[in-house]
Amino acid sequence: MRDGGVEAPDLLNEVTHADKVVEKAAAGFLKSLPPEWRTVEWLGLERWQWVGVPLVAVAVAVVTWLLVRLSRATSLWLLRNKPEWQRMVQQQEGPLTLWWASWLGRLAVRALDLSSPVTSGFDTVLEIGVVVAFFWGVTRGLQAWTERYLVSQVAVTRPGSRALVSLVSRTLQFVLIAFAILAALSLLGFQVGNVLAGLGIGGIALALGAQKTLENLFGAFALTVDQPIREGDFVKVDDVVSGTVEKIGLRSTQLRTQDRTVVTIPNGKLADLRLENYAARDRIRLFTVLSLAHETSVEQLQQVTSSFRETLKAEEKLWPDSFSVRLIAINPASLDIEVIAWFTAVDFDEFKAIRERVLYRFLTTIDAVGTSVARPTTVMVNKPN
Repeated sequence: MRDGGVEAPDLLNEVTHADKVVEKAAAGFLKSLPPEWRTVEWLGLERWQWVGVPLVAVAVAVVTWLLVRLSRATSLWLLRNKPEWQRMVQQQEGPLTLWWASWLGRLAVRALDLSSPVTSGFDTVLEIGVVVAFFWGVTRGLQAWTERYLVSQVAVTRPGSRALVSLVSRTLQFVLIAFAILAALSLLGFQVGNVLAGLGIGGIALALGAQKTLENLFGAFALTVDQPIREGDFVKVDDVVSGTVEKIGLRSTQLRTQDRTVVTIPNGKLADLRLENYAARDRIRLFTVLSLAHETSVEQLQQVTSSFRETLKAEEKLWPDSFSVRLIAINPASLDIEVIAWFTAVDFDEFKAIRERVLYRFLTTIDAVGTSVARPTTVMVNKPN
């Protein structure tokens, strides 16, 4: 229990026995020192302590490096048949280094036989180091698990879960950072209970002043849970802008337009707009009107429409019983044939290739029948003065 604060768990209880062993060894070492090495030189430190501080610091660094390498090698060997877990272990090198350095630093402070206030100050700093290492390691593990999930087969078969997992992961990382800060404040002697109470009161004022931010945050959750759009989808937003969804963040969503620009829309506003998701369609429609020359005979028209139908039937991606080839208009300068067909291609680039192939065959048919596409005509009327 710290003065004026809440009870904080002592993360270093496991080394209490080691502390006593080191202190006893230090006491025996001090008895063997010549008197001139026990004289105070500067800042209250004896001569042997000034020599010992850099030596102990180097020793802590070397032993920490060795222990980190040993821990890493042991973990990788135990997980030798699980490469995905090995990558997670490799990402823990930073937190593990801080963890070992903090524990060894506590023992080093005992060995230097520093004054009680200095020892207490070092203990607090090193305890904070252990806390930071713990939350840092958990955050790294969460990031590694998220990255592993996003490329897993489950995420591929359920693409909607990718955005949800990413959003939840970022939220949990923010919460972990907040807990780490509160734990560090508690170790420094601050009354965390009072801090939380103050945050509760100030949270009301903050919520009133951050309505737009909260609106965007809830909009992000709405987009992630309802999943009207997903990252990678091509969408049209309220007939104003269209593009590919690149990122659904906590505050906004980014669209990459066909001009390669990036449009950023706040999530709170996006959740209220009309979203047309082209990636959700199960087929794409081909619609065109071909105008033939007015001189085309009835027999030629019948040959053209019949050949058009056979061309569509020959397409593997044609949606069954979903096409129509009809003469729809007899104009003064043309005979119009309407073609409507659905194809099961969901990728628009694939559909464009199908459309191009079909239109080329239509033109080949028109030439083979002996007619032509109607040319635009202009009628000029001369009125007498």
